[in-house]
Amino acid sequence: MQQLRTMMKIMKTTKSLQPLAALLFLTVGALIAQDAQVRPLMSKDLTGFPGKEGLMITVVYPPGASDPVHRHNAYAFVYVLEGSIIMQVKGGKEVTLTPGETFYEGPNDIHTVGRNASKTKPAKFVVFLVKDKAAPVLIPVSPAAAGAASSPKFGSGRK
Repeated sequence: MQQLRTMMKIMKTTKSLQPLAALLFLTVGALIAQDAQVRPLMSKDLTGFPGKEGLMITVVYPPGASDPVHRHNAYAFVYVLEGSIIMQVKGGKEVTLTPGETFYEGPNDIHTVGRNASKTKPAKFVVFLVKDKAAPVLIPVSPAAAGAASSPKFGSGRK
């Protein structure tokens, strides 16, 4: 928010910078809008499995959004609600999923592709994770370590 105030101040005080400031504002806004929106739905200790929890989240990919290469160190079950998403784990095939279809990631999988298949419509899906209670939901992995330049966020050149 502070960046927005600063850009607005520049636009008001320096007329010659107005076109540049406007372009910068639109570019920053577009980049921010491309991030996935994650919302936790529920978390439950799995008493039959000490130290484990079940976590359910929804993820909304805005049009054209993608995830960086990552892993979960968890069992992840994906169910598509709306739109169309493209998923791939290292060593697996890239798949396009539509509402009602599913995807699975194991605790040793590296998620090399995760993106909205559409540049104009959002996509929404539910993820159910079985994970260590104290573990983070997502762990970034460098594309080089993943053995792939798969994510558009890392400049893979994928179309």
